[in-house]
Amino acid sequence: MTELKFIIFERGAQIPTQATAGAACYDLITNERGFLSPTNARLTLSTGVGIELPPNHVGLICSRSGLASKHGVFVLNAPGIIDEDYQGPIKVILGLQPANLLWPEDNAAYEFLPGMRIAQLLVMQKASLLSVVAHSFADVTARGSDGLGSTGLCS
Repeated sequence: MTELKFIIFERGAQIPTQATAGAACYDLITNERGFLSPTNARLTLSTGVGIELPPNHVGLICSRSGLASKHGVFVLNAPGIIDEDYQGPIKVILGLQPANLLWPEDNAAYEFLPGMRIAQLLVMQKASLLSVVAHSFADVTARGSDGLGSTGLCS
């Protein structure tokens, strides 16, 4: 089994943990206070923890489904990327779903306190690829260069 090493940078910071034995992700826990509201809809929070990713791995910071569905709080640059050579504290950029008549119940403010789970970290192996310049693609697909909306509208 490959080790995943965490370093505590800030006093009171907590190491990410998996909530259950079958969990795919590690819960990221904030070490700061913060506040999201319709007038302050973007916030970056530190976990106070760093990670040493194994070679050829990447960390993906993803939203927590409960925060997104119940409070409209999500990882703004989802997924956030942690490169294997980054050695600083993990920070999470959070956003708040704008006030909307369709979702009126919880579009107020949301306060974060130290110790709260704010996002999830998925660690994945990444492919090592060599970039080359080509004059054409080896295989032509049926879709080709047809872009946005080319496969049809949602039904």
